[in-house]
Amino acid sequence: MLKQIGSMPINTHHRASCHCGAVVLEIYLPGGVPAPHRCDCSYCKRKGAIVAAVPAVDLKVIRGESALVKYQFGKHVAEHFFCGICGIYTHHRRSTNAQEFGFNVGCLDGVNPYDLDDVPVADGGPWHSP
Repeated sequence: MLKQIGSMPINTHHRASCHCGAVVLEIYLPGGVPAPHRCDCSYCKRKGAIVAAVPAVDLKVIRGESALVKYQFGKHVAEHFFCGICGIYTHHRRSTNAQEFGFNVGCLDGVNPYDLDDVPVADGGPWHSP
């Protein structure tokens, strides 16, 4: 768990947003950001975001739900959400555990994901393009 990224402390209830600010999330992170990583599945490797995951109940869309666009592929388990205005990926329901949401660490208010050292890559499995 990372209680700080760069000089930015992680709040217990930390806000995250897309680039234009239309979509705002509140993420419950009482111990900090859990296990930031990248995924190498056919989709995520193209997206390139650093992600972390929390139980679904710990991520709330507090503004802009109507601005979100959902993308699914393969078995249609994972749900990838983007701002329909600026195109930024904000979060996703995980394919490996539908009771969790992954979120874009770069969307956390005040956080620069380039301040993270050595971000591990998770094996995304044999996903195929749609």
